[in-house]
Amino acid sequence: MHAIEKIMARAAGLPQVRTGEIVNCRVDRAGINDLYLQTKRSFLEMGGSRVHTPEGVVMFLDHYAPASTVSQAAVQKEFREFCAEQGIDKLMDVNRGVCHQVLLDSGNSRPGMVIVITDSHTTTHGAVGAFGTGVGATDLATILLTGKLWFRVPEIIRFTLNGAMPKGVYAKDVILKILGELKADYAVYKAVEFTGPAIAAMSMSERLCLCNMTTEMGAKAAYIQPDETTFAYLAARGVDVDPADVFTTDPDFVYAAEHTYDVSSFEPQVAAPFSVDNVADLSAHAGKRIDQAYIGACTGGRLEDIAEAARIVKGRKIARHTRFIISPASRETLLDAIAAGYITDLVEAGATLVTPGCAACLGIHEGLIAEGERCISSTNRNFPGRMGHVKGEIFLASPAAVAASAVAGEIADPRQYGV
Repeated sequence: MHAIEKIMARAAGLPQVRTGEIVNCRVDRAGINDLYLQTKRSFLEMGGSRVHTPEGVVMFLDHYAPASTVSQAAVQKEFREFCAEQGIDKLMDVNRGVCHQVLLDSGNSRPGMVIVITDSHTTTHGAVGAFGTGVGATDLATILLTGKLWFRVPEIIRFTLNGAMPKGVYAKDVILKILGELKADYAVYKAVEFTGPAIAAMSMSERLCLCNMTTEMGAKAAYIQPDETTFAYLAARGVDVDPADVFTTDPDFVYAAEHTYDVSSFEPQVAAPFSVDNVADLSAHAGKRIDQAYIGACTGGRLEDIAEAARIVKGRKIARHTRFIISPASRETLLDAIAAGYITDLVEAGATLVTPGCAACLGIHEGLIAEGERCISSTNRNFPGRMGHVKGEIFLASPAAVAASAVAGEIADPRQYGV
């Protein structure tokens, strides 16, 4: 069995599971964000009165953080009241940040867990050796009622990344390159594993980015085998990993497909409007004027991302016609960035700091673009209207490329700015 299958088998109370089998798994962490008030309503419509396992439920007020309309404020008020009524003490309010980073920061994401959140990018948690997946309101309501949810055991695809990452090339470039070649529907309801020397050399921030964006190829889950980098990252967040929670893949496991890449030859990448798989080398778009540069969200708003941006802009100024918006992924990220001086460097260069949270990534508030404007972003999606007007353009790139472009006022190669 694959490590993912072993996680699912344990959660289902079974000795083994096989591809295509339907299994009913215990859910260790069930997360609801403030886009999904329907979860509470479905729970009540199903006859729910008491949440089955309140200690396993996490409520995130991250998409409307803070509320910018009366209706958003009403949704958050209703969720706060629901948490109080149900004894849900893991309420991550508008001061905490994006659900996935907050779950990691608070030590609630760890190897061997089954993590289900009303957010498609829950694949992020595969970077710590968990089975993480996103669902809709009705499925999450089922977890509130029973503590369990059914899954079909997915086929698993392995990506082996060889070589060493060149300067100026990041995990975001790697996953965009793969998406450009295999396209956005390649891994629908499949799981994706990353392995190889390039993965072993990656920081957790980079691994989290990779797993996060497997959602953009349709993946149900992602996985990276936990190692000393994983354990050190979790230990810094108060997590002492139990060896029994770290599963390994059997040597005779047969993958549904395998792909091997040598990242040594990779260049900085850009996904152009209006699809995440519309990918080319950044040089193909260099020089295009931008109105806004954006760093944030669950894909590219971690401390390393902000640090790299700060290094690029320090001693420089943001282009006069360009807005540069920074939304740290979490409160802890913000505090660490302040302590390191990164926020000072960014703000002095002309950047605008907004609340940790999802912000403009989903086109609700804090950094929307107008008709005809062009934004380069570290986020994960660029379809029409994703960050504002449907006739605005979004180019996806690494945080370093975003920062370089903010300085240049046009799409620019970060290697020209001393990364």
